[in-house]
Amino acid sequence: MTRSLGSIIKELRLGQGWSQDDLAEKLNKNFGASVNKGMISKWENELVDPRLEIVRYIARLFNVSLDFLLGLENKEEVETIAAHHDGEDFTEEELKEIEAFKAFVKSKRNRGE
Repeated sequence: MTRSLGSIIKELRLGQGWSQDDLAEKLNKNFGASVNKGMISKWENELVDPRLEIVRYIARLFNVSLDFLLGLENKEEVETIAAHHDGEDFTEEELKEIEAFKAFVKSKRNRGE
């Protein structure tokens, strides 16, 4: 089953424990966007899709690919995470990716999958 852009945005947002206001604030602060809670609600309820520029910002914020956001890539198939890292140092980018994957897994748990 293909998931919608809106449902994926909502999963990622909830996985971080963010409200719609929180997501709007982060997009506006980090990328100079002009997004508000109402717009995010419309995206998540599949009434409208965000502009491509905003989709790119969302992908960067959650450190996921555009393919993942568009439902073309299953993050479970492309991500591998170890239970421990044996003292290995991760880059800031890698840590963000791990956190994004954790948020995705938590969002699935919250849906009972």
